[in-house]
Amino acid sequence: MANGKRLLAMLVAGLVFNATASAETLRLLTWGDYAPDALVKKFKQETGIDVQVTLSNNEDIISKLRATGGAGFDLAQPSQDRIAGPQADFHIYKPIDLSKVNKNLFIPSLLSATKDNTTIDGKVYALPYLWGTLGVLTNETKAGKVSNIGEMCNVQYKGKISMRIRRPALILMAFADGDDPFAAYSNPDKYQAIIEKAGQKLAECKTNVKTYWNNTDDLLNMMRSGEIVAAEGWDSLAFKLQGENMPIGYDRKPLGWVDTFVLPAKGKADDAAYKWINFVMRPENAALVMQSSNSMSAAVGAQDRVPEKLRESIGKVYPPQAIANIKWFPPIPPGLESREGKILDRIAAR
Repeated sequence: MANGKRLLAMLVAGLVFNATASAETLRLLTWGDYAPDALVKKFKQETGIDVQVTLSNNEDIISKLRATGGAGFDLAQPSQDRIAGPQADFHIYKPIDLSKVNKNLFIPSLLSATKDNTTIDGKVYALPYLWGTLGVLTNETKAGKVSNIGEMCNVQYKGKISMRIRRPALILMAFADGDDPFAAYSNPDKYQAIIEKAGQKLAECKTNVKTYWNNTDDLLNMMRSGEIVAAEGWDSLAFKLQGENMPIGYDRKPLGWVDTFVLPAKGKADDAAYKWINFVMRPENAALVMQSSNSMSAAVGAQDRVPEKLRESIGKVYPPQAIANIKWFPPIPPGLESREGKILDRIAAR
């Protein structure tokens, strides 16, 4: 009898082990609010696949995948300008198999543009997920209309603004100063001169900066309290504050980004990754991601399904003429960010 019990226990243990081993998990490396819990649970109910979410950002995504040669994750979500350069330098992605993707779920213009910017040797490496912009948010009651980051540095805003010491502020300042840094990507010496000048202006602007923000909750709270009256930040923050009935204006010539789906080079669950892509791009699911992230979706029909208040904010920030003024981030050439990093380090050290 004892032997029988032991045999039964071993059989049960084996069944549990096999069930655990066969349960599929998608390891997703993404931004905050890009994979809301409700969708993760719904995906598990539909497919039986668990989603293990690791929150990250562009720099961290590249760093993690570079450190492992593209291992440790099955799907990642860098911006479209972070595909070609890191792939050329580190070979951290694998091509997308478009036959496994429902292309009808994607807004054609965004799908086409992302494919164009992430095609290497005839192979596509990314698909669009969410898009939005970076610019200047302004409390129009307390600061009037501040149209660019350069105007935030005017003397009347001393101690009343916030920004980050990161490349978007550098690029925004270059454009505000009348330069076109994107057009100089192919000319390293010209680009260096442009960003050196922009870096000097950011350094001179430090007396206006109440604090350099790293956490969006901190930035939102400073705007709500009136501690600051203008800041460099995402359009999603403008949507959020407008939804709280604050008189928030937004940059009319912002920088545009597209966050993507990419397959890490050594991912082990490609089929699960394709299932997740097709799942979250369905309009009813994409609308939930829009509400979670306050970013625009690349999914057809998603915007029509979000609450009216969010649709109103999108219409206020993006009237038809505003879309034409967005300066979209082009693919970053290899080595360019190291040049920018030295300038940003000098600003931080001053």
